[in-house]
Amino acid sequence: MSNEIKDYLEKQAVILDVRTQEEWDEGHVATAKHIVLNLIPLELEQIKSWKKPVIAVCRSGARSGQATQFLQQHGLDVINGGPWQNVAQFIED
Repeated sequence: MSNEIKDYLEKQAVILDVRTQEEWDEGHVATAKHIVLNLIPLELEQIKSWKKPVIAVCRSGARSGQATQFLQQHGLDVINGGPWQNVAQFIED
């Protein structure tokens, strides 16, 4: 998993955090985009407009897994990064 995250970060992947606003406020990757899981379908065009690979993250990996499946079904290059801290460890402050 960590090698895949590193590979995606090297490809300039966008980190997409799908947690709630409260969870986001408690801590997140500074460069991440925040779109709550249930809003992903409404924001699909915005996500596509980034024209970059995506690493979906949440608290445990379950919601980011759902987001990953949905986005893959719509043709995006996306992986499930699991808990946001998985990705945070690779990001320079």
